Amino acid sequence: MDELSAAVLADASPADLLNTPLPKSYRAACLRVEDAGIFTGVEDKDVRKTLRVDDDVPLPEPAPDEVLVAVMASAVNYNTVWSATFEPLPTFAFLNRFGRQGGFAARHDLPYHVVGSDAAGVVVRTGAAVARWSAGDHVVVSCVQVDDHEPATHGDAMLGSAQRIWGYETNFGGLAHYAVVKASQLLPKPGHLTWEEAGSSMLTAATSYRMLISDKGARIKLGDVVLIWGAAGGLGAFAVQLVKQAGGIPVAVVGSPDKARAVRALGCDVVLDRTELGLGGGGTGDEIIAQGKRLGRAIRDAVGEDPAVVFDYVGRATFGLSVFVLRRGGTVVTCGSSTGYQHEFDNRYLWMHSKRVVGSHAANLMEQAECNRLFDLGKLVPVLSEVHTLDEVGEAARRVQLNRHTGKVGVLCLAPREGLGVTDPERRRAIGPTELNPFRPSVPLN
Repeated sequence: MDELSAAVLADASPADLLNTPLPKSYRAACLRVEDAGIFTGVEDKDVRKTLRVDDDVPLPEPAPDEVLVAVMASAVNYNTVWSATFEPLPTFAFLNRFGRQGGFAARHDLPYHVVGSDAAGVVVRTGAAVARWSAGDHVVVSCVQVDDHEPATHGDAMLGSAQRIWGYETNFGGLAHYAVVKASQLLPKPGHLTWEEAGSSMLTAATSYRMLISDKGARIKLGDVVLIWGAAGGLGAFAVQLVKQAGGIPVAVVGSPDKARAVRALGCDVVLDRTELGLGGGGTGDEIIAQGKRLGRAIRDAVGEDPAVVFDYVGRATFGLSVFVLRRGGTVVTCGSSTGYQHEFDNRYLWMHSKRVVGSHAANLMEQAECNRLFDLGKLVPVLSEVHTLDEVGEAARRVQLNRHTGKVGVLCLAPREGLGVTDPERRRAIGPTELNPFRPSVPLN
């Protein structure tokens, strides 16, 4: 272990952190450019073949507006799977395009890509232009990097042409011992959360917040019935919580009895098993309408009306159903397409019933901050179901790839074990272990 990592783990003072030399290299989960064609013609694109842990990644120099964070914990997101399968295209194309800007951006165009778009950790260095953050600060990292010189950024950062997802469209991501981030990506870590809880939440929670709560998304209100596809996944599990906190009625769709039990642990009363209803897998025309009628009847039997909002990140397998079952004037809000980007739906049920489709991507910093505040208040809780070491990152990503997980899959980076990082144990005790960890209530606090 390098000297600075040891100082972080020893809870060294800010002065001591600044006086401890930076390592020349660090440990990180990487993709290699020479592997980009490895899955050509291969049906099972096993991410364990491409996601490697490198012990000797050169430590990049932070730009003046950047911060070096010692990463205690991170998480696997679906963009980690996309990256490791090189689909829909190799991320090295993103890095090359970014690097062509020159200056500090050129650092990102490398023959390796350090991935990961979530992190919680300790600030160890700040650039000359950084005023709000200091060495020793405990932080969580937003996945969104923006250009604050771009006018659109100041209206809504997600409309800026230069916004990028860190660790996916940039290098130096969070599945590593260190990460380089813009200062505008940082938020204070809620003191009652462990490193792995905080490091696994922001990307999916904030994405769900924008989709449902923000005026850029569906802007749900008291009493709204919200259909949530994939409700046991990271996005869906946070969507269930947000709908309940907003006074809505979540209707969760899951794919197994185990996932149904997990979602009920979040307090969701209406849970539908898509396999029992014969849903999903796409389809066209009459097939989608028949499935939609079955789903619509099940929803009305449970809550008495059609959904006002459908939360859909699944894509091709569900989108036609989402449009069909939505009530008149309702909204489908989508942030992704894990089963395919080409959606088919019957447009009559959209235009003749005045329904809307809203596209949503990640979240701007204000939305991230409001979401982080909900964690700090205990109104949102982590949905971490399992934790792996950095050595096991390939296996962790494989579980996400095969949908063998619930909630979020965490990864310990510098943190030597689970349960560390809590600075507000009183609030943690007040919330309670079962409420705080609905997917893992038996995990002790060290």
